[in-house]
Formats: sequence, C-alpha cells, structure tokens
Amino acid sequence: MSIIRDPSLWESGKRKIDWVRGNMCLLRSIEEDFQREKPFAGVRVALSIHLEAKTAYLCKVLAAGGAEMYITGSNPLSTQDDIAAALVHDGLNVFAWHGATAEEYDSHISEVIKAAPNIIIDDGGDLVNMIHNHYPELIPNVIGGCEETTTGIIRLINMDKAGELKFPMMLVNNARCKYLFDNRYGTGQSVWDGINRTTNLIVAGKNVVVAGYGWCGKGVAMRAKGFGASVIITEVDPVKALEARMDGFRVMKMEEAAKLGDLFITVTGCKDVITEKSFFNMKDGAILCNAGHFDCEVDVAGLKKLAVETKLARNNIDGYKLPNGNWLYVIGEGRLVNLAAGDGHPAEIMDMSFAIQALSAAYLVKNKDKLTSKINTVPDEIDKEVAERKLRFWGVEIDHLTDEQERYLNSWQV
Repeated sequence: MSIIRDPSLWESGKRKIDWVRGNMCLLRSIEEDFQREKPFAGVRVALSIHLEAKTAYLCKVLAAGGAEMYITGSNPLSTQDDIAAALVHDGLNVFAWHGATAEEYDSHISEVIKAAPNIIIDDGGDLVNMIHNHYPELIPNVIGGCEETTTGIIRLINMDKAGELKFPMMLVNNARCKYLFDNRYGTGQSVWDGINRTTNLIVAGKNVVVAGYGWCGKGVAMRAKGFGASVIITEVDPVKALEARMDGFRVMKMEEAAKLGDLFITVTGCKDVITEKSFFNMKDGAILCNAGHFDCEVDVAGLKKLAVETKLARNNIDGYKLPNGNWLYVIGEGRLVNLAAGDGHPAEIMDMSFAIQALSAAYLVKNKDKLTSKINTVPDEIDKEVAERKLRFWGVEIDHLTDEQERYLNSWQV
C-alpha cells in the first residue's frame, strides 16, 4: 500500500534516480555487499528523509539488503512526486507528496509508523517523536534508529535526558564523514544553488547575513565569500563567534545586521532567529531564507501578521509589505531553501552521508540487544570505512602507520 500524488510520473523519477546512482560510488558498492549478505532480511525499515533522488537510491540500497521499506518525506516541500512514483513502481511503500498540508504530513508519518518498523531512519526526529507520543505499543518492535541531522539529535538528547527515549539511536550527523562534508560542503553548495536559481540575482557586492556558524553556517559563509559577498555572521555561541571573526567575517547582533543585510540565511536549528524587531530594521527589498531544519527560524507567521500587503513576487518567492512601506521577500515559505527551492545536496556528498546511514542501520541489526546506551555515536570503523572507500574510488592512496609508530602513539613513555 502507498499514498502518493501521481503514479504515472515514475519514468521521470527513474531517470533522476539512475543519474544519482551513477554518481554515488559508495552506495553502489554497499548495494553489492547488501545484495550478497542480506543484512536486513525480515526487517521492516521506516524512513523519513527529504524524498528526492539521493534518498530514493538509499531506499533501494536498503531494499537490496532485504529490507521491507516504508518511506515518507521529512519536509512537505522537499518531496518530489516523480521520485515517490518511481519507488512505488519498484515495489516500495511510499506515503508522501509535494505540498502536503500539516495534517497530511502527519498522516503520512503515521502511516509509516503503523508498519511497526524494526529500524527507524529519521531526519529531524518526526518518526521517533510520532512513535513515542502516539504509538508507544509499537516501540517493542524497534531495534533502534539513525538520525540524520543536528535538529533531530538535539531532540534525541533532550528525550534521553528526560528519560523518554525508549530505544537506541545512532547519531549519524555526528560522524566525521557526515558533518565535515555534508554539513559544510553540501550545505554550502546546495543553499546557494537554491537561492541563485530562485532569485536570479547576483551575490557579488551584497551584504549576506548568515545566522549560525556551525558546520552548515561555515559552508554557507565560505561560498558566499567565494561569490564576492560581504559576509556578516550572527551567533549565540562566543567560541563560534570568535572563530567567525578570525575567519575574516564581521560578527554582530541580528538587530544590527538587519540594518545592513541584503540577503539573510538562517542556519541555526533554533526558532525565532529573525523576528519582528529585526524585520522593521531591514532594507526595502531584503531577501530572507532558511537553511536550518524546521520552518521556524524566520518568523514567517509573524511576518504575515505584520504585512499590510502580500504578493507572489516570483515563483517560490513571497513578498510582504510592512507598515513602513518596505517589502521583504521570503524564499520557499521559510522552509529548507536547498530543498524547497532546489534539489538538495550534490550526489557525491550524499553518497558519504547515506553510506554512513546504511552501514549504521546494518550495525544496529547486527548488534541487536547489545547496545546498552540510548544515545550512540557511529563507530569509528564505519567512519574510516566510508572515507577509505571514497578515497579508493577517487584513486587516492595515503600513508599508514608502521607498527613502531602505533606503539609510539599508544605509549606514554618516550
């Protein structure tokens, strides 16, 4: 059973999946391993990740390993209907469509959970929260899960602190082969892909305000600088603010940055980063977008209430006229700009992230009932395996420690 918009779109989706498969060498090699080993035989996997071509290929890789897949998106505007159709055409279970209402989105999440999954692969924590809050009777079926993003990990850690997390979760986002590449290089490129294709405006010469200087913010700021922008960073963490300053960026409060910015990008994982007190400080024509997970970083709901006039300024750009006469523009409804207004991270980057996901899910099954902690880091051997495979595919050889060097590094004696 599946719930999708239009099954007839499958051929378009298949072309997209075939394209990314050709550029995801890690997942192809893991797919071969899984086809031979069948690590997920008899296992039901529930997955909620932005439903586009790279995610679809991950689903097919897990299915090749014997998994019975139940799939939904993790953002109403990031689901691509032709991708959903292609997965259904190949016999996978999908519950998602582009532009779902809040009620439809929750219904799709519920349908995936009702399958009584053994493994959960989440992006932002919606599956984990749904099963804990609405289907606790299904929790005994769950071996464990994997979390893709910073926002989801924050929710998991808070659940664990409160004693509410009932099964082991792998913190995939905290793996080095995830955050060092996906968060920095993937976000850095895909955010600007979404902004540039949607606005068709030049970046050079503009004041770009980046809210948040974690790995995602670093990537966005780095690319903005490369485009010729003057970059301003806003932060709440003094260490990250200091790092941004030493990387050559101006650092200031959002209220002050609001007076200078031409383009604003939130990358914090928090809420109410840009609110009313900043809106009225902004220039006429300022553009706002979000590259964090949820659509609460820019207070779009508050902006709508303040507006005396609204308009569709351009496809996927909404304009809001403030009482002072200034127009502010929001890309993709304040949802993830790289997916609501683009195709997400490049295939080669998601190849690494999804390799971590696939191997971490297999690790959970292999170590069923052995994990004593609810919060688990990805084993270093998985991180290293992904890095070594990627280097081999690129034809790169590196040095290795000799036995003597190993002894030296593991000894306290000189």
